[in-house]
Amino acid sequence: MRHGIRIGVDVGSVRVGVAVCDPDGVLATPLRTLRRAGDESDIQEIAHLAADSAAIEVVVGLPLSLDGAERAAAEVARGWSKALRRRAPGLAVRLVDERMTTVDAHRAMQASGLHERDRRDVIDQQAAVLILQAALDAERISGQPAGELVGGRKPRHSHRADTER
Repeated sequence: MRHGIRIGVDVGSVRVGVAVCDPDGVLATPLRTLRRAGDESDIQEIAHLAADSAAIEVVVGLPLSLDGAERAAAEVARGWSKALRRRAPGLAVRLVDERMTTVDAHRAMQASGLHERDRRDVIDQQAAVLILQAALDAERISGQPAGELVGGRKPRHSHRADTER
């Protein structure tokens, strides 16, 4: 397991959920929710957060359809990841399969007793936690970083974020 802080991101059409892990890569925790304004201020904020925390990488959820196909939401996540990579060229950005994380986050929030209106504020953060934690767990098991490196070649062994669920 590599040592270093990682940032997990759930990119939505309106909000971006952000999570972070400890330097040992053991536990992902929610951090904040950013608004997407179309001016890339959310991307700039993630780039600054990564620099300020000396993060070794940003893990972005890739919302594939259940059959594994990439549709509009996956294209948005890919585009967002590429924009982050352009903004912070020295930062490793990885795309990790995030099928069902938002559904799982909704279930967890509902089980915790939060009302629907209160969930909206934290659901994206919880999805980012699930994405990041799955990537950490996959790396711990395989010894290799999870997912696809943006701007690099695809990994030999694909690790899906939903394997642990």
